[in-house]
Amino acid sequence: MVKIPDDPFSGLVLDEEEQAIEDTLEEYESIPDLESSKSLIEDASRRYKQLNNTRPITLRVKQADLIKIKAKAKRNNIPYQTLLSLAIHDVAEGKKDLVIK
Repeated sequence: MVKIPDDPFSGLVLDEEEQAIEDTLEEYESIPDLESSKSLIEDASRRYKQLNNTRPITLRVKQADLIKIKAKAKRNNIPYQTLLSLAIHDVAEGKKDLVIK
């Protein structure tokens, strides 16, 4: 009958990469309040998704402005709605300044 050692990993030699993984695992600390942290991360994820959803809007613009926007969009091979969305995003993010005269 063969006796199985108490620790099958005793005397095991790890290569450099395996040892680095082993060292990292030893530094791991459990989260004391896992459910609370999990809930916080889920809430943050849900809010992030909500912020990145798009919503349709109705907007009145001058006919001449719409023609110019459509022409610029066509020259750039994008839909004019995408161009308008990009312009609104740039103003909202402060990348472009809105000048009201």
